[in-house]
Amino acid sequence: METRPRSFYVLTVFFVLFLAFLYGPTVTIGILSFQGPGGGLTFPMRGTSLHWFRDLFQQQAVGDIWGSFSRSFTLGVMVMVTTVVVSVMGGLAFRKRFAGSTLLFYLVITSLVIPSILISLGVGLIWSQSGLPVHWSTSGFGAQLTWTLPFGLLIMFAVFNRFDSSYEEAARDLGASSWQVIRHVVLPIVAPSLIGVALFGFTLSYDEFARTLLTSGSYNTLPLEIFGMTTNVTTPVLFALGTLTTMFSLSVIVLFLLVVWLLNRRRARMGSDAGKGMV
Repeated sequence: METRPRSFYVLTVFFVLFLAFLYGPTVTIGILSFQGPGGGLTFPMRGTSLHWFRDLFQQQAVGDIWGSFSRSFTLGVMVMVTTVVVSVMGGLAFRKRFAGSTLLFYLVITSLVIPSILISLGVGLIWSQSGLPVHWSTSGFGAQLTWTLPFGLLIMFAVFNRFDSSYEEAARDLGASSWQVIRHVVLPIVAPSLIGVALFGFTLSYDEFARTLLTSGSYNTLPLEIFGMTTNVTTPVLFALGTLTTMFSLSVIVLFLLVVWLLNRRRARMGSDAGKGMV
């Protein structure tokens, strides 16, 4: 029987500690959200109940939490759609080298290394100095795109670098127009990657704090509302909110993964049917 080296067990312990460090706070918040009615924000727990979840759904108990959730959700969808569309267009454009493409690429990536709070401050100042209202759907939307677009473009660059152009050539040989090639050939092939870009766009926008702090105007998004609650909420209702938002985020991820699985299964079935037809 082959024995494992000592380094294997050392690295295993290190990995387990890393997972505990990574997910421990989230698990702790989830546990504390089930405190009894007399429970507090720390251990030991004083009974278990769903009291704080019921309290969360009382509008007066948590301020504008549901309004901030709807704003974050709407903003996340806006950012997601824009990120997908622009990323696909950018990926298609960068397949052919054009004047200034390298400079443009580095300008896009630069926004990832600039401190987020400076981006928020800069976008907020541009809007206010231009006489435009600072609002989550305008300046906040623009600030968040500086965060999501680079990720979407990097994904699409990687996808199109591996893209086999022979599929497009075959479609053109069969008389397909440029739009038909994109619609019926390119987009179906890169569809799983588009789901990944969409997931990045929504999740990065939904929980973004720093780039929204100075660009949301007088209406908070969900991360800003939660941050505001930490200064005046001293009950586990805050943990209940954190648990629900985490479950919502995980549900969105599972939904996107399910869509990717269905797309891959459909593609495999179509390929199998095509193979049988050729036989």
